[in-house]
Amino acid sequence: MKFRLTSIAATVLLSNTVVAQNIDNADSVERIVVEGKYLSVNQSNSVKTPTPIIDVPQSLSIVTAEQITERGFNSIGDIIDYTPGVNTSQGEGHRDSVVFRGVRSTADFYIDGNRDDVQYYRALYNIEQVEILRGPNALLFGRGGTGGILNRVSKKAQLDDNFAGYKLGLNSFGGVSGELDTNVVTTDNSAIRINAMVEHLEGHRDYYDGDRVGFNPTARLKLSDETLLDLSYEYVNHERFIDRGIPTGADGRPVTALKDVVFADAENNVHELEAHVFRAALEHRFSDVIKGNFTAQYGDYDKVYTNFYANSFNQAENTVELDGYVDNTWRDNLTLSANLIAEFDTGTIAHTVILGSEFSQTDSDQNRFNPVFDSTFTDREIFSIERPLNFHNLTGVNANGDTVTASFSDLNDDTRVDLNVFSFYLQDEIKLTDQLNLVLGARFDRFDIDVFNAKPEVLETRSRTDEEISPRAGLIYKPQDNISLYASYSETFLPRSGEQYTDINGSNNQLDPDTYSNREVGIKWDFAQGLSFTAAVFENEQSSPQVADSDPSTLDVIDSDISGFELQLSGQISQDWSVSANYSNMSGEIVSRTGPTGKTPTELPENTFSVWTRYQVNDVFGFGVGATYQDKSFINSGNTAVLPSYTRVDVSAYYDISEDLRVQLNVENLTDELYFPNAHSTHQASVGAPLHAALTLVGSF
Repeated sequence: MKFRLTSIAATVLLSNTVVAQNIDNADSVERIVVEGKYLSVNQSNSVKTPTPIIDVPQSLSIVTAEQITERGFNSIGDIIDYTPGVNTSQGEGHRDSVVFRGVRSTADFYIDGNRDDVQYYRALYNIEQVEILRGPNALLFGRGGTGGILNRVSKKAQLDDNFAGYKLGLNSFGGVSGELDTNVVTTDNSAIRINAMVEHLEGHRDYYDGDRVGFNPTARLKLSDETLLDLSYEYVNHERFIDRGIPTGADGRPVTALKDVVFADAENNVHELEAHVFRAALEHRFSDVIKGNFTAQYGDYDKVYTNFYANSFNQAENTVELDGYVDNTWRDNLTLSANLIAEFDTGTIAHTVILGSEFSQTDSDQNRFNPVFDSTFTDREIFSIERPLNFHNLTGVNANGDTVTASFSDLNDDTRVDLNVFSFYLQDEIKLTDQLNLVLGARFDRFDIDVFNAKPEVLETRSRTDEEISPRAGLIYKPQDNISLYASYSETFLPRSGEQYTDINGSNNQLDPDTYSNREVGIKWDFAQGLSFTAAVFENEQSSPQVADSDPSTLDVIDSDISGFELQLSGQISQDWSVSANYSNMSGEIVSRTGPTGKTPTELPENTFSVWTRYQVNDVFGFGVGATYQDKSFINSGNTAVLPSYTRVDVSAYYDISEDLRVQLNVENLTDELYFPNAHSTHQASVGAPLHAALTLVGSF
C-alpha cells in the first residue's frame, strides 16, 4: 500500500470520478480505468446497474478515498463545500444536513445503496467513495431522494492483497485522530478487512469538544466462481458539543459582534449516538447475461441530543431569549433488497434491465422534553448577552438579575412508530443504436406508518398509507464515444413524517406527501485524456409542507419552482497538474403557499463556485490550492434574514518521507475570513472556522 506522490499526481478523473493510479504499472492502470467508468469501483453503486457515467442521464459527482485524504476532508460538509448544486444546512448542530438544489434533507443518505436515515454526523474512515446524485431519485431509492441523494460506498475486504495503512492527524485547535485500514487474505477464497478510527474533537467555539469511535470489520467470501458474499459489522460511538450559532440583527445579517458568544449551556448542549449496524451483500451470476444482488441491513441506534439555543434577540437591550429541549431516539431498521440485472439483445437493440424490490421495517421510539424555568414556568428565559452567558448546568442569572434554574420536566411529545415500506421497480436502459440510448422505468412504493402518541393526556394511534408510482425517463445521444447529450424527467415523493416519523398528528391535508418533479438536460464530454467537462440545466417543482416560521408547531404548505444550471470540469491538465472546478447557478420562487408568495426559497444561494488544483513539483513534493464561494442566501421564508456571501481559500502541501510514509499539511480559511456557512433558523447562524491547520501522517506497513 504505497502513498507515493507520483501516484497521486497521476490520478485520472473520468467524468468526475478520481481514481488513484500507479503510472508505473500498466496492468493496474488499465484495470482501474475500466472500473472508473462506473459509479463505484466495488460494484455497490448508486445506479445499481453497470452503467458508464457518461451514459447516466443526470448530474452526479464522486469523491474517492484518495481525494478525501488528500484534501483533508473530515465530514460530509467538507465534501459538499466542493460540490456543485448542493450546500450545507446547519442541522441544528447535531446532524448532517444537505440542501440538494434548494431542498433541505436530513434523510437522503445511503450507505452501499441502503437507507441511512438516522440523524448524526457520518464519519469517512471506512468509505471508498462518496457519490452525490442530483435531481429526484425515487426510482432507485424510493421515498425521499427529493433534490438528490448522497451514497457512501464502504470499503470491502479484498481477496488479492495484504496491506495495512494508517493516518494520524493533529489540528491547530487541539483535535487529534487516528485511523487504521488493514486487509488480510485468509485463504484463496476469503479475506478480512478492518477499518477503525478514534478521534478527539476540538474547535474554534467555546465549549466545543467531543469524541468519536468507529470500528468496522468486514469479510469477503468467494463461495464459487459465480457467487460472492460480503459481511460487515460497524460499531459507532459519537459524542460532541452542539452549537446552534448566533442571532441575526435588525439588518437581517448575523451580528458579527457576537461571533465569539456561544448561546448554549456548556453542560447540556450535547449529542450522543451509539449504533450497531450489520450488513450482508450476496452477488450471484446466474448466467452470462443475468446477475443478482441481494442485501440485508440491520441497524440498532440509540441517540440523545440536549440543547439550548437563541430563540429571539433584542439588539437594543443586548439580551437573548433561550429555548431548548432534550430529544431521545431509539430506532431499529431492517432493510431487505433484491435486484436482478439482465443484459441481452432483442434484434439489433441492446437492453440492460433491472428488476428490483425492497422491504424495510422501522421501529422508532422517540420523546422530547422541554425545559421549565422556575422563573417563567415556561421553556424560555431571557439572559443578558455576555461571554460566557450566565447559564451553566441548568442554572444561571437572567436579565433581571434573578437566579433561575431549569429542569427538563415538560413532556412535549412521546411517540412509538411502526413503519413498513414495500417497493417494486423496473427499469430498462435501451441501446437503440450506437448513438442513441433510452432509459425508461417506474417504481411503486407502499408506505404504511402507525404512530402511537403515548402522552398520557392523548393516548391515541394514527395511521396512514401512501401508495405512489414514480416514473423516470431519459434520452442519451452520443455523437461520438466521448460525448453524450441527455434529457431526463423524474419524480419522487416524501410522505409526511417520511424523514423522522415523529409527527403525523394534525389535519389530513398536512399529511399528504411532498411531491417533486425534475426536468434536466445536459452534456458530458471526456474531451481530453483524463479531462472531463459536464454541464446540466434543470428545473425542479415541489410541493411541500414545512414548519412555519411564525409558529414551529404548525405547517405551511409551500409550492416552489427552482431552476438553474451546473458546470463541472475535472481531470489532468498534464501529468503533474490536476484540476477540479465547479459552478452552479440557481434561482427559485415560492409560487403558492398558505403564507406570502413571491419569496425566494430558503438556503438557495444564487451562485456557488469551487476550484481545487494540485501540482506535483517533483517526485517527493506537491501542493494544492482551492477556493469555495457561496452567494448570499435567505435564512427564513419571509426573506428577512440572510447569510452573507463568502469566499474561503484552502491550501495544502505533501511530502514523501519514503515510499511508505507521507506527511501533509492542510490549511483551511487561509485569509482568516469571518463567514457564516449555514443556518437553521433566523437566530441560529453558524460561525465558520477561522484560519486553522491540520498535520497528517499517511503511511503503510
